[in-house]
Amino acid sequence: MTKIARVVLQALLKAMNSILGLLGIAFVLYGLWLVRVWERDMDSSSSFDQYTTAPWVICTFIGAGVTLCIITGIGHLAANCGSGCCLSCYTLIICMLLLLETAMAADILLNNDWEKDLPYDPTGKFNDFRDFVESNFDMFKWIGLLIILAQAFSILLATALRSIGPEQVANCDSDEEYAPARVPLMNHIVQPPEYIVAAKNTSNWNLNK
Repeated sequence: MTKIARVVLQALLKAMNSILGLLGIAFVLYGLWLVRVWERDMDSSSSFDQYTTAPWVICTFIGAGVTLCIITGIGHLAANCGSGCCLSCYTLIICMLLLLETAMAADILLNNDWEKDLPYDPTGKFNDFRDFVESNFDMFKWIGLLIILAQAFSILLATALRSIGPEQVANCDSDEEYAPARVPLMNHIVQPPEYIVAAKNTSNWNLNK
């Protein structure tokens, strides 16, 4: 029963963790598309010549996507091994991610001038992304709720899997199982071979004869 529960929890944790992986892949793909657009704009316009490095919007999307992919890999590794240390580290990372997301959401909701805190975006793609989110706010609202629930369930599943503990693998090559029989060296009495006794009996029979 414990083995079945462990397998089910591992499968559910991987499923919840895969949502973060899909989000990370989407961020990376969007960041790469922004890189392509930015390079095309640099070739066609001279106003981008002063920017020798990628704008912060592109770096933010790619960095966030890579980070989410790394967290997904850590989660799958923790689910496979079932180690308490790995599951604890994964739980701590997800909790920190939730706190960061909560702080960002609170700043956006409570601060009306939150855009002024961001650096200048020469590409203008951040405003396009904001307009796209605002025009499809209902869809993004459910997507954000799904991500938050997936992270919360990941914490619960990792805690439950840690309480069960890792799978105990039986060691078939154990020395105790195949330990040879040992006899004491001091009290060991060597029995004489039977053929010597037989030879003595034969010699006695010849003398008596």
